Amino acid sequence: MMSLSRAGPAVLILSLIATAGAAQTAVAPGKMPRIATVDPRYQSYNIEMSELTGGQFWKPYDQMTSTFDSLTGGSGQPQGSDFYARLKAPLEPIDLSNPQLRKLARALGPAYVRTSGNGADGVYFQDSDRPAPATPPPGFESVLTRQQWKGLIDFARAVNARIVTSFAVSAGTRDANGHWTPDQASRLVDYTKSVGGDIAAAEFFNEPTLGPQGIGGLPKGYNAADFARDFALFRPFARSELPHMLILGPSATGEGPIKLLQGELIATNELLTAEPHPMFDGFSYHAYSASSIRCKSPGKLTTTASAALTEEWLSRTERTYEFYAGLRDRYQPGKPIWVTETGETSCGGDPWAKTFLDSFRYLDQLGRLARHGVRSVMHNTLAVSEYALIDRQTMATRPNYWAALLWRRLMGTTVLETGVPIREGLHLYAQCLPGTRGGVTLLAINNSRDRSERLELPVTAERYSLTATRLQDEEVQLNGSPLPRHVPDEVPRLRGRPVGAGAVELAPVSITFLAVARAGNTACR
Repeated sequence: MMSLSRAGPAVLILSLIATAGAAQTAVAPGKMPRIATVDPRYQSYNIEMSELTGGQFWKPYDQMTSTFDSLTGGSGQPQGSDFYARLKAPLEPIDLSNPQLRKLARALGPAYVRTSGNGADGVYFQDSDRPAPATPPPGFESVLTRQQWKGLIDFARAVNARIVTSFAVSAGTRDANGHWTPDQASRLVDYTKSVGGDIAAAEFFNEPTLGPQGIGGLPKGYNAADFARDFALFRPFARSELPHMLILGPSATGEGPIKLLQGELIATNELLTAEPHPMFDGFSYHAYSASSIRCKSPGKLTTTASAALTEEWLSRTERTYEFYAGLRDRYQPGKPIWVTETGETSCGGDPWAKTFLDSFRYLDQLGRLARHGVRSVMHNTLAVSEYALIDRQTMATRPNYWAALLWRRLMGTTVLETGVPIREGLHLYAQCLPGTRGGVTLLAINNSRDRSERLELPVTAERYSLTATRLQDEEVQLNGSPLPRHVPDEVPRLRGRPVGAGAVELAPVSITFLAVARAGNTACR
């Protein structure tokens, strides 16, 4: 049995008995105490800079003829400067004015929309209405036009989202001594203000832990001292030009008990202790529990569909959090934690990331991190690659979109202690029910493939159960009825099914939200 690090008093578990092959757990939602609070925009998403500008992104599996492993001949080492390009495909700039995309995104609001990624590190902002140059200026890798950036601003306004971003740091932003200069950042900020836009939060740049690898056009051999020096220039610029913008950092990735990356890294503790010490308003990290099979190579941590429901796999969220939370506590005590990028796996997700099988990880991750009071969790991505919530080409919804929509409508900002330790078959989370005084929502995840569970409720509730005919289906069912893959009109309300007080059965491999409007919880008033 595995328990959450914040597992509460056992008194809230009134009984746990085996009955006819099903475990039965009685809970008292009216007595669950408050343990944390999350941002109203807790559940959020990424639209990568590469989507705004167009360029290269992870090649869909149905277009792939080779993988990382075959391209390296089993050596695990990239061969040639165009290596990763062979795992990627051309991507046209996203149309953020698409009515269908806006409609689906609006239903997930309020949210943060983060536009960053490695593509943001080397982007040149074309600060004029002239057409973009055929090739980026020297020292840059791509071009962002005014029209594309304003498209993001307009999109955010239309869907009740606030922008989170990062800034260019490639050679084109640096002076003769190799020091970062704010010229490009100033141009982007000034234009944002001129069209009535706003940046809610920003990381200096994306994933500085990868600095020595030169990703995003950073100088060769970039190290922690370089980051501290550059950040000491960035922070006063940000405070002067955008005084209300939250400065997040360090945007760390690739460390801790779940090691994903090969090659040299800058350890996060080195970034945080270099002089002058960088100070952030919020501590940010990126969380992937493995790399996708798209990037499979010797020594590379990947996963399988058969592992997607295991306790070991689902617990990786917790173990990664604990690693970075420990660094936060040591070097940036008291700062709220933001997970600014996460998904099923890095490198665009595995083939099953777009199926119901990944909804267990998606919602379990949200439930676990909310218990720790993580400020916001930004899923990668809204609408590109296998791990997207929406199919960009067809605008079809994926199972994780409906999981996200149910979370948005049923899980409030006050997080409660259920008192039920995590175990196979029952991952139970609770938060206040939005708009209902004293109401509580329980999220019950049954990750067992062959065993039912039962919850004993003291009062009536509304039930919302997600299932699928097959775990790797792209169609998901709510209370037994298929949810539409294509939403022609308004996004449906998603009605629950009334259940009386007493036993509520949770089928194997099912996800159930129970909205308990009459819980009478004083923490939810």
